[in-house]
Amino acid sequence: MNEITRRRTFAIISHPDAGKTTLTEKLLLFGGQIQVAGAVKNNKIRKTATSDWMEIEKQRGISVTTSVMEFDYKDYKVNILDTPGHQDFAEDTFRTLTAVDSVIIVIDGAKGVETQTRKLMTVCRMRKTPVIIFINKMDREGQDPFDLLDELEQELQIKVRPLSWPINQGERFKGVYNIYEHNLNLFTPDKQKVTEHVEVDIDSSDLEAHVGAKDAAKLREDLELIDGVYPEFDVNTYLSADVAPVFFGSALNNFGVQELLDCFVEIAPSPRHVQAMERMVEPEEKKFTGFIFKITANIDPNHRSCIAFCKVCSGKFVRNAPYLLVRSGKQVRFSSPTQFMAQRKSTIDEAWPGDIVGLPDNQTFKIGDTLTEGEQLHFKGLPSFSPELFKYIENADPMKAKQLNKGIEQLMDEGVAQLFVNQFNGRKIIGTVGQLQFEVIQYRLENEYNAKCRWEPISLYKACWIESDDEAELDNFKRRKYQYMAKDRDGRDVFLADSGYVLQMAQQDFKHIKFHFTNDF
Repeated sequence: MNEITRRRTFAIISHPDAGKTTLTEKLLLFGGQIQVAGAVKNNKIRKTATSDWMEIEKQRGISVTTSVMEFDYKDYKVNILDTPGHQDFAEDTFRTLTAVDSVIIVIDGAKGVETQTRKLMTVCRMRKTPVIIFINKMDREGQDPFDLLDELEQELQIKVRPLSWPINQGERFKGVYNIYEHNLNLFTPDKQKVTEHVEVDIDSSDLEAHVGAKDAAKLREDLELIDGVYPEFDVNTYLSADVAPVFFGSALNNFGVQELLDCFVEIAPSPRHVQAMERMVEPEEKKFTGFIFKITANIDPNHRSCIAFCKVCSGKFVRNAPYLLVRSGKQVRFSSPTQFMAQRKSTIDEAWPGDIVGLPDNQTFKIGDTLTEGEQLHFKGLPSFSPELFKYIENADPMKAKQLNKGIEQLMDEGVAQLFVNQFNGRKIIGTVGQLQFEVIQYRLENEYNAKCRWEPISLYKACWIESDDEAELDNFKRRKYQYMAKDRDGRDVFLADSGYVLQMAQQDFKHIKFHFTNDF
């Protein structure tokens, strides 16, 4: 029980460029995992963000894949999953949200709530995941804090309660008052060092000495208003995902991050129960269960290896113990399970609920697989969405056909995109949710598998999986649409509709056929 209660597993999510990776770095700095934070965009310092380890991430300054990091802080064991903010990789982020117990959302103080943040919040609401909001970039000019709070409530459809409050902003930014612990933190812009805390009684004249008469008066006024408008903070409303605590700061300058971390480890939930199709799985059960939510190829370019990320849901994971892979019915053992600090990894002997374990994978796993000590369990809720962009993938170097096929296989296992084989002409079609994924696939095929591909245009509207109890009608449909029929990697029938109108007509004409837009039916 002690191991379970000290675990905190959470994801950091936001719109691109709100400062998510920078915040992750600063949390690692406090956890003592890195000694100097990499300035992500500064070309003079050739040290990129720790959590962005793929070559393409370093070049573009964006996160392309979720990375997993763990560290100890005070008495807690913290597991962070830094997710891609770019909407083209939203699917990776949705999957990650199934493996965490709580979420920190980063918002840019000047831009407020952006589209991608809204989408991610919808997933958190569906899953009832507790959320803490960090409003970043207070050292730049931005919106009025009260307006921001109103916008958060309206856009994210959740009640908020500030637990720290900024004293001015932009060039006049002097610090934040920590409402949760009743102390004042004064701001000195410094990317490497941590700011001083000052114990100040809000009603004494010491406050004027620190921040000046005008800002002191404004702060007292604001705090009174906050107490008048927002109810007292109650941890239970946060845990039931009804209220989101809000913190202000500047991640780049290391400011307001420690307040966030201190409060987070104290109030965030330890690992919670997970719903499987058969029953509810409690973390304190004796027997081990876990599921694979992500597969990454080539974390180490020298070893062409795949790693499957397994979230431990209950019991204790032990190295070299035999476990059942439910989908195939096979027994599997792991001689070198690992835990991660972005790209650095270390072998572990055991792991507890809430931990994320890296399992070496030679094409044994698929996303969504369940591991148990023998029980037939299936964890649910890891969908692949229907792709919206399609291209034919062709081999650009006939000598490298084998490498290309292997590369496509492994990248599809990762869930980067989906592969369909057209039944009419046997050509391979790649479907993605965003344009950027095509570039990432091409880049990784060339750099990791030494294979060149080229894309050819194909005009399609949507892919949907079809099934029917009426065999005759299904055959008739396949005959009539044979040019647009494809198979996915599991050999299931997929209809590639070339326009919304065609899809609508098909749904009207063939009443007994079910059209699915995610593949977990």
